[in-house]
Amino acid sequence: MKFTLSTGDAGNFFSGYGDGWVEINGVRHGGSLVVDVVQAVRPWVADFAALDEQAFASLLDWKPEIIVFGSGATFRFPHPGLTRALVAARVGLEVMDTPAACRTFNVLAGEGRRVLAAILLKSA
Repeated sequence: MKFTLSTGDAGNFFSGYGDGWVEINGVRHGGSLVVDVVQAVRPWVADFAALDEQAFASLLDWKPEIIVFGSGATFRFPHPGLTRALVAARVGLEVMDTPAACRTFNVLAGEGRRVLAAILLKSA
């Protein structure tokens, strides 16, 4: 699916998504990634099975106020022990499937929030 959003001055916004890919500012990505509104787009863990405490703790380096976690094509919660560092740092975590995470990131970024998207493109 493609969608259009007025992004104002600059920043990273999801401009489309589909089976096994997301598009950020018109550039297609085929692997799991972390997306910040301004800074960068970086690779992340390969899939849901690869999630560990360090994967989530490393997201704190971005200094987000909220993290939108896209768990892949299906909605899956990570084990609460994996997100302990986020709770300790008082950083919000919203869990949803990847398409919903893309849309939610755009809304929160458009509101000027310090949002970070952690996107899995494979659920297994």
